[in-house]
Amino acid sequence: MAPPRNVVKIAVQMPDAIPQLIQLDQAKPLATVLKEVCDAWSLTHSERYALQFADGHRRYITENNRTEIKNGSILCLCTAAVIPLLTLPAPALSSTGSLFCLVASATGLGWGGGQYQPCSAPPSGHPGPHTSSAMVTLDQLFIFSAPPPPNQDLEAEQLLGGLQSSSREARREALKQLVLLASDMTFAQEIISRDGLQRLGTIIEDGDDLGEVLALGLRAFLELMEHGVVSWETLSIPFVRKVVSYVNMNLMDASVQPLALGLLESVTLSSPALGQLVKSEVPLDRLLVHLQVMNQQLQTKAMALLTALLQGASPAERKHMLDYLWQRNLRQFIYKNIIHSATPLGDEMAHHLYVLQALMLGLLEPRMRTPLDPYSQEQREQLQALRQVAFESEGESPGTGLSADRRRSLCAREFRKLGFSNSNPAQDLERVPPGLLALDNMLYFSRHAPSAYSRFVLENSSREDKHECPFARSSIQLTVLLCELLRVGEPCSETAQDFSPMFFGQDQSFHELFCVAIQLLNKTWKEMRATQEDFDKVMQVVREQLARTLALKPTSLELFRTKVNALTYGEVMRLRQTERLHQEGTLAPPILELREKLKPELMGLIRQQRLLRLCEGMLFRKISSRRRQDKLWFCCLSPNHKVLQYGDVEEGASLPTPESLPEQIPVADIRALLMGKDCPHVREKGSGKQNKDLYELAFSISYDHGEEEAYLNFIAPSKRDFHLWTDGLNALLGSPMSSEQTRLDLEQLLTMETKLRLLELENVPIPERPPPVPPPPTNFNFCYDCSITEP
Repeated sequence: MAPPRNVVKIAVQMPDAIPQLIQLDQAKPLATVLKEVCDAWSLTHSERYALQFADGHRRYITENNRTEIKNGSILCLCTAAVIPLLTLPAPALSSTGSLFCLVASATGLGWGGGQYQPCSAPPSGHPGPHTSSAMVTLDQLFIFSAPPPPNQDLEAEQLLGGLQSSSREARREALKQLVLLASDMTFAQEIISRDGLQRLGTIIEDGDDLGEVLALGLRAFLELMEHGVVSWETLSIPFVRKVVSYVNMNLMDASVQPLALGLLESVTLSSPALGQLVKSEVPLDRLLVHLQVMNQQLQTKAMALLTALLQGASPAERKHMLDYLWQRNLRQFIYKNIIHSATPLGDEMAHHLYVLQALMLGLLEPRMRTPLDPYSQEQREQLQALRQVAFESEGESPGTGLSADRRRSLCAREFRKLGFSNSNPAQDLERVPPGLLALDNMLYFSRHAPSAYSRFVLENSSREDKHECPFARSSIQLTVLLCELLRVGEPCSETAQDFSPMFFGQDQSFHELFCVAIQLLNKTWKEMRATQEDFDKVMQVVREQLARTLALKPTSLELFRTKVNALTYGEVMRLRQTERLHQEGTLAPPILELREKLKPELMGLIRQQRLLRLCEGMLFRKISSRRRQDKLWFCCLSPNHKVLQYGDVEEGASLPTPESLPEQIPVADIRALLMGKDCPHVREKGSGKQNKDLYELAFSISYDHGEEEAYLNFIAPSKRDFHLWTDGLNALLGSPMSSEQTRLDLEQLLTMETKLRLLELENVPIPERPPPVPPPPTNFNFCYDCSITEP
């Protein structure tokens, strides 16, 4: 019988004890569960114990998180952070509220013993009687009076007492234990409520020990602050400056500086005021020194603080900081020594590189949001320079004799050739985004790749077949596309890691990427044989080409160029088809096997359809030696598929019946089917453009005419009719039907038939492999006698 849903099977362990395997009823109070566990080990005072998860951060189990306990969980019994105080028997207290003291000693996970003794006065160094509450710590004398307080602390107060010990070893052990337990929210709240952060702050500010004790203190402080109970803004300026001094110190323990950098990162991100203090106290050169140390943890934390400082800076300050860092060759160092390091890149460093990339690209946002100003002399000169590099007009100088109106007309016409939608290009660049960023990209391309720029513009501006690709319009839309793909101007994600290594491989990475992308667009335009009406379709394909290649995270721009150029329009269509089939589940091995089984039957259906089409017959035009298509003739297959019948037909007349056709060719006499250039009636017509169209529609059959070989020549009215008739004739001759139309028809029929067969399996996962056949029984000596009735 299965256990109830609220019962989980777990193990509970304790040092020097045999683990317990129990069934935990989640409906029971935790106090009851603890009592049962302690009773099994013969432990008294179960209220002094708690349960923790044995793995991970060893979090205490409370009523709030007990639902995280699953079947197979391993728990451990430990000392409770907060436990109820022992309640004295009523006769032990006098009516005057006599004082009693409890002498207790700690023995591992609980108290080994303790006794109450009458006290006439409080021991020295301890407070007097309390009427509401009193906290009790181990290895001390505790004073209390009736009524007894509700709670006393055990583990938390013991650790905090150890932090104030004069013994370095005691402090170190207390910090070690605190680091282990600080990640637990329940324990952290007890530590913080007893001024634990202040005690840790004292250890950090004093800096008596710059080694392990300081590192443990910083780690414990960070763990406690991560819970969000106390705001980072409450930290004092002297404390922050002391942590800054650890970052700026040359000879410092390797375990201290990463923790100090991590603490300053949290301060910078959480408090603008303290962030300005960190920015003024920690020079960028110091962070560069930390980045150049071959210590991955130190590099990661230095990069974290650097990105935090950049995020907290104003746009102008951020640009100044990035320019300074780039002058100090930070980009080259990141590319060579971090991205291409022999050590794998960690998730945290990947996130910080993503943030740095986003901040770099964010510098483009002001240009992206600024439209072109038609009254700006500088921007007008940039547009004229763009035109002059492409066309190099000689008719603009005053000495040429052209009037001002003529020059303006010439400029407007050349701007049109350049691909602007308006004769005044300022109107095209008023759109934001991309604003002036599109103009920057076009200028960069014309100056840094002048030959490719001139070839692009001249090649398309001189075409007369309506297949010209407009450079300016394409550049404007492509800039918008790149801004969307790279999320220019969008806030940084807190978890993303998808940075592109090639952006750290060269300066002006965005403009360099545009130069590759605009040439890709021109190449794709040609592959698609696009016109102006297909502009949006081309941009969709280019978006997919760029997105797919960026997702591969190429490590250099040259590698990006190679991969994106290999992703042709045909390859994109093939990938789309494959993904669609995967999404539909049609590429699963069982589905492929089903499709193979269905193919012969469906090919039979296609064969029948093609033969019926031949039986219906079709009108064909005769082509004379002067290329005149002025005569018609009709051809069809007899119903018994034995004879091809044909004859001339007057234009406008009704279709003849098979019996009225004068000519016949027995199917048994047909030798072969010829197509294209192999046909005798087009073989000697030359290779002109007009003949090329005939090649695609021409087919012939060779047959025995007495002792000679004769031909019956056809010119199909359309490509579809060509496929249907050639398929039908191949089927008639027993040859495979290999036309594109047959492939499309077969795919459509297979898709429909497969979906019909799988209707009952909708939303049912189909396994990749069939279940294994069980082995046969050891013997077959068994039977069932149906004639015997059971009692």
